[in-house]
Amino acid sequence: MPTEQEPDIYSAQEAAEFAPAQFVRWFREVAPYVHAFRGKTFVVAFGGELVRDGALNVLVQDLSLLSALGIRLVLVHGSLPQVNEQLRLKGYDMQFSRGLEPTDGPALECAKEASGEIRLDIEAAFSQGLPNTPMSGSHIRVVSGNFVTARPAGVIDGVDYHHTGLVRKIDTESIKFAIERGSAVVVLSPLGFSPTGDAFNLAMADLATNVAVSLRAEKLIFLTDSPGVLDESGAVDTELARADADALLERGGLDEETAFYLKHASLAVKRGVARAHLVPYGQDGSVLLEIFTHDGVGTMVVEDTLDDLRPATIDDVGAILSLIEPLEADGTLVPRPRSVIERDVERFTVLEHDGVIYGCAALYPYKEELMAEMACLIVNPEWQGTGEGEILLRHMESRARAIGMKRIFVLTTRTSHWFIKRGFVQGGISDMPHAKQQHYNRSRNSMIFIKKL
Repeated sequence: MPTEQEPDIYSAQEAAEFAPAQFVRWFREVAPYVHAFRGKTFVVAFGGELVRDGALNVLVQDLSLLSALGIRLVLVHGSLPQVNEQLRLKGYDMQFSRGLEPTDGPALECAKEASGEIRLDIEAAFSQGLPNTPMSGSHIRVVSGNFVTARPAGVIDGVDYHHTGLVRKIDTESIKFAIERGSAVVVLSPLGFSPTGDAFNLAMADLATNVAVSLRAEKLIFLTDSPGVLDESGAVDTELARADADALLERGGLDEETAFYLKHASLAVKRGVARAHLVPYGQDGSVLLEIFTHDGVGTMVVEDTLDDLRPATIDDVGAILSLIEPLEADGTLVPRPRSVIERDVERFTVLEHDGVIYGCAALYPYKEELMAEMACLIVNPEWQGTGEGEILLRHMESRARAIGMKRIFVLTTRTSHWFIKRGFVQGGISDMPHAKQQHYNRSRNSMIFIKKL
């Protein structure tokens, strides 16, 4: 572990060009994500605002890198500002906003023109290959077509929505063929076609959500003009359980853009997408930072796997002891009498399902050193192997960050590999807070593992 005498370690975002050691460290830290995401499908969705603001070329360069790393990409673009500009130039009074709105004949023609122009811009951006640029040596084919079958929105509350459509079906087999066997990037415009040959104007976010669900995508990434969901302190909330996202939406108070995309992100996760992200396109390299760094730069919505997670109460002491005692008996854990658990119960979090507590963990902060110890991370053996340990670890890391801790550490005698695989590095006694050093049990010779938050 770094000591006070060693040089400062920069984040990947802040590392200077003259910091080769940091580059090597960062590249090694990225490797697990590369292995995890190779062969997975990402749906990346962005509105016409990204194109209008000149961020398309940089985005395509980053997406080209993802493609080179074996990630299968489907892009869904919007065209709202471009359609509105076409309508203005042609002298029409109407202007579209987010949400479902009627599309008459002239508006549909403007939507076709705008989508066509943006699609050509995307194809041109992926065709770059000048030497000494990020696109040098890239050979990425772009495929688009009639992958989306649509139906008319019809008459809603007495209003005929004309050429506004809803997604009826996604041609998943053809898209999979293109991204898997053809190694191409599929680009979908916000237009769909009916079996009668009619074209319909679709909402980009709705289309992207349907595509991600149909493909069972690993990630749905919305690139937005907002930084993501902000917590009470004004910082970006980097991870939200779906239930928490829905509660935020129900309470209101979010800005219009964030609420709009958060609603679709929550819906996608509810319908089976593993992760949905709100990422600010205004930050250089935001997609790479979101995917390849631990906390990312935007907000990630995950399935409500934390429903079973809650703070422990005094009534849980018996259940916590029943989890701890077998591990105390075989020497894995230091014995803790009931009085200690009762005293520290507020430091515990438990996993509970149908009234049965099957996991627990405790957090002990050392505020002077901005470090926290995670102890008693236990999952009942009958529940192991389905990610509950990951859930507890992620939650305890979030708790530590929420109270200002910069590092979290554990003492273990038998589970070192589990922690190493999750980003912990081995440290020494001197790396722990001073108060913890004084109580370190040298006879147990526990290994110390530390992780930066």
